[in-house]
Amino acid sequence: MLNKKDQRLRRAAQTRRRIAKHDVARLTVFRSNLHIYASVISQDGARVLASASTAEKDVRASLGGPGKGGNSAAAAVVGKRIAERAKAAGIEQVAFDRAGFAYHGRVKALAEAAREAGLQF
Repeated sequence: MLNKKDQRLRRAAQTRRRIAKHDVARLTVFRSNLHIYASVISQDGARVLASASTAEKDVRASLGGPGKGGNSAAAAVVGKRIAERAKAAGIEQVAFDRAGFAYHGRVKALAEAAREAGLQF
């Protein structure tokens, strides 16, 4: 029987196989209890083109110190930052890779903020 992490990784692998067929950069998300991380990865999966997280010093300061990165408001800040950085790197369109996490709460907040900031997926 698979544990919770193995189930999530199985779902993530299934999604990544589907995304690989689109031949487009992917916006991948990882969330922990304290932070949320977002990266734009190249089509071939070899390079990280842009990244943002609540673990960054200036983001932590704007959120009100350490331990404040585990909520939807913090995820929205990261979504906006990753969209700005991806556009600065010349990437307008991505495939959203939620890494097996449910499209709900923080993951949804990050995705919607990235869309509002101009990233297409």
